Amino acid sequence: MYHRVADVDSDPWSLCVTSQHFAEHLEVLRKHGVPVQVQQLNQALQDGKRLLKSIAITFDDGYADNFHNAKPLLERYDIPATVFVVSGHVGQEREFWWDELEQLFLQPGTLPKTLQLSINGSPYQWELGEAVNYSEDTYQRYRRWHAEQQDDPSPRHSLYRLLYKLLQPLLEGERHKVLQELLAWSGAAPVSRPTHRSLSVTELLTLGQGKLIEVGSHTVTHPLLSSLPLVLQQDEIRLSKARLEEIVDLPVCSFAYPYGNYTAATVDIVRDAGFFCACSAIEDTVQRYSDSFQLPRFEVQNWNGEEFEKRLLKWLHV
Repeated sequence: MYHRVADVDSDPWSLCVTSQHFAEHLEVLRKHGVPVQVQQLNQALQDGKRLLKSIAITFDDGYADNFHNAKPLLERYDIPATVFVVSGHVGQEREFWWDELEQLFLQPGTLPKTLQLSINGSPYQWELGEAVNYSEDTYQRYRRWHAEQQDDPSPRHSLYRLLYKLLQPLLEGERHKVLQELLAWSGAAPVSRPTHRSLSVTELLTLGQGKLIEVGSHTVTHPLLSSLPLVLQQDEIRLSKARLEEIVDLPVCSFAYPYGNYTAATVDIVRDAGFFCACSAIEDTVQRYSDSFQLPRFEVQNWNGEEFEKRLLKWLHV
């Protein structure tokens, strides 16, 4: 499970793998595995065939760097992949909400000393104290911080982590409202960084052409599906499929659960929507008994080729 092939200064959720490291990963995959499409893997699973060393590469979200950076390398090594796209972000100027939050709190700048927000009717207030000013030097010192770490090196990081947890389960409309309030509070205008934008309609159409890259669905707005009523889950899943098929003019048969979050009812909705398989974020290998609608995946981070090879061989039980 990949997300991005990009080199950015700040990557709190470890979504990025550099182009150099991704190329090294592909060399390792060619050496030790048999790269296949997700649908090929699923068909072999359905047919009861052996899956030994079969490896499917996937990307979640639909960042533009999947087209500009990942696709040329996949073509060079002739390795297929599936890109799970958040349909509502295709062609949009706004960044994904977690990127906007990072830009607001973890980039250099000055913020007001008091933050007051109402989130789903609940009032919140924070005092930023010394975190009002976030200098370039402080940014450079902590730009490699990852949210998986237990420590927060500054109050900015603590507030970022807390707001992420509060915003994640919100409906898209409520989350957008909070983000607008945050922008107004900060005095900043939303800036869509070229390094963080989503695929355009033309890029997505081109990405899906040919037989190497499959376009899959990742919902309309990337919600925490388990927090939604069933009718809204249905809308997120079915409307995303319909929109993506409209753009690429091909069947969209694969799905991935945002944040790896879902319920048994979600699985039924995905199946009923006409998908053939769905990917989870559970770390495990696909076995003959694996559920086609809960396919496990290993998340890949920005490891060099040597480290990636060690982990791959471990996953393959070699």
